[in-house]
Amino acid sequence: MINAHPVIMADGVSKWYGSFQVLREINFVVNRGEKIVICGPSGSGKSTLIRCFNRLEAHQQGEISVNGIRLHSTMKNLSQVRESVGMVFQHFNLFPHMTVLMNCMAGPMWIKGVHEAEARRRALQFLEKVRIPEQADKYPIQLSGGQQQRVAIARALCMQPSVMLFDEPTSALDPEMVSEVLETMSTLAREGMTMVCVTHEMGFARAVADRVIFMDGGQVIEEATPDSFFTDPKHQRSKLFLSQILKH
Repeated sequence: MINAHPVIMADGVSKWYGSFQVLREINFVVNRGEKIVICGPSGSGKSTLIRCFNRLEAHQQGEISVNGIRLHSTMKNLSQVRESVGMVFQHFNLFPHMTVLMNCMAGPMWIKGVHEAEARRRALQFLEKVRIPEQADKYPIQLSGGQQQRVAIARALCMQPSVMLFDEPTSALDPEMVSEVLETMSTLAREGMTMVCVTHEMGFARAVADRVIFMDGGQVIEEATPDSFFTDPKHQRSKLFLSQILKH
């Protein structure tokens, strides 16, 4: 049972790139412990939306709050928000000149002021969680794509976030590496992590999500439980999307 304790709230959120409106009056709530999957065709605004949740992108209308802190252009405590929002990107974004261990230790030490010994303990703990502790002393270039993405997940977890955002975390991976990353994400979900995932992995969505959000043209077109979305989609655009993506 999900507690109605909002971690992220978006109210009437809109965003433009020049004259092109990429988000159109988005209303969105993520409660503590919820697992939400956002899907939709390319260019529908999915990645832009979740990047607004830690202000990697700035919205221009409406309101977004994270853990009760409102995101806006003059805010002074953006770092506090980002510390509580873990983000895993499509392209791992690891520091190539640092070992896996140091990639995981750097954030807690440099941003949160965690002592080195505690940062190391925490890094090893989360590398164990994503099942690659033996890679701690290697550099990113020595790892497979799936291993690098699991390091990226461990690195985000080392900041002890209250919510994890995943922006198409498997789309840059070879097919045989996808399952190891999805299994890591599924483990986090089972342990109660609050998660918002942009993904085309419909099997993952069906198995893990509490809610599926379907976007198209910068709007939320449909919102439903996985069972309802996959077996009885209500919107014609959702039906077309599913008929195309479930063929593959």
